[in-house]
Amino acid sequence: MIETLTQIKHGIHEVLVEAELKTKLATGKPLRIKTGFDPTAPDLHLGHTVLLNKLRQFQQLGHTILFLIGDFTGMIGDPTGKNITRKPLTRELVLENAKTYQEQIYKILDPDTTQVCFNSEWMSKMNASDLIKLAAKHTVARMLERDDFDKRYKNGQPIAIHEFLYPLVQGYDSVELKADIELGGTDQKFNLLVGRELQKHYGQIPQVVMTMPILEGLDGVQKMSKSLDNYIGIDEPANDMFGKLMSISDDLMWRYIDLLSFRTIAEINQLKQSVIDGRNPRDVKVEFAQEIIERFHSKTAAVGAYEDFVARFKRNEIPDDMPLVELSNNELPIANLLKNAGLTSSTSDAIRMIKQGAVKIDGEKISDRNLKINKGSEAIYQVGKRKFARVKII
Repeated sequence: MIETLTQIKHGIHEVLVEAELKTKLATGKPLRIKTGFDPTAPDLHLGHTVLLNKLRQFQQLGHTILFLIGDFTGMIGDPTGKNITRKPLTRELVLENAKTYQEQIYKILDPDTTQVCFNSEWMSKMNASDLIKLAAKHTVARMLERDDFDKRYKNGQPIAIHEFLYPLVQGYDSVELKADIELGGTDQKFNLLVGRELQKHYGQIPQVVMTMPILEGLDGVQKMSKSLDNYIGIDEPANDMFGKLMSISDDLMWRYIDLLSFRTIAEINQLKQSVIDGRNPRDVKVEFAQEIIERFHSKTAAVGAYEDFVARFKRNEIPDDMPLVELSNNELPIANLLKNAGLTSSTSDAIRMIKQGAVKIDGEKISDRNLKINKGSEAIYQVGKRKFARVKII
């Protein structure tokens, strides 16, 4: 029991309520583990798989996964974290994206113990009277306890009535599915707790809420998102995935490994100790990148992606003995970075070299002279054919 609980809690941000989780696990019965995804984009990325990996772990422990596709809530638009009213999606787009989700989740989840559900199955049967009765089970005061609603209300920014319906519908999904546990990102905590309260109203044992960390994107700062172009899609070509994973900083690498790797806690701790003992973090990153690519493509593709990456670097004639330069800054303009690393004589010289296409980061040519490099980033910078430096922003 203790070992199982430790395994389940690994990588979890918060459990509400842990005592209830222990009680549910102690029954020895298969539990109904719910998670919901609104099909707002056509593809899943590695940020989504943080949660999917935890679901897979529950499956391996003998539990049933309820993968809810929010085709109804997707048309409302999740207001979480938004400072403006979010535009709802068309039903056609929602259904198109939902089809892609169904195809992609089985790259991680076992189809035999996964129930794919659509909340339109019950929400489309509700009439106006039913929806009013549901709305009566929650107060405006409770809704305004939500951080984003509270801020918008105090700042005089509009909150549409339909936005209050979103957490109610998400919560009611748990009632319909009789969920024992619901998983979601830390930004979904309020919505998940609404599910607990509604289950109590309907005479059910309330679900345990488990929140998962939000995975940062390639920039190491913002949430991984397609709209921010800092994502790694699980359907991307193997070579592209490998290059992107190798571009993350050494510090961020450990967060990716903790949240995405299928290695045991003991194995991850051994990797960390090996780096402390002198192993090159780049070697660990290569192993991790190959693990991810093998998961979503194949072992052959993982080997090929590594070979392509090495060959590309050899073509660029990157030396093994380049200097490591550590620069202290939260957000450093690329021109300043190149100057401070000794790769150009001045910022104006750096801008000129960027314009000429003579600047590369990890072998990729850049053209944005306004690019800013965030704290925690580590990469190989090249100016011209002979100037190289590995630069880390601390």
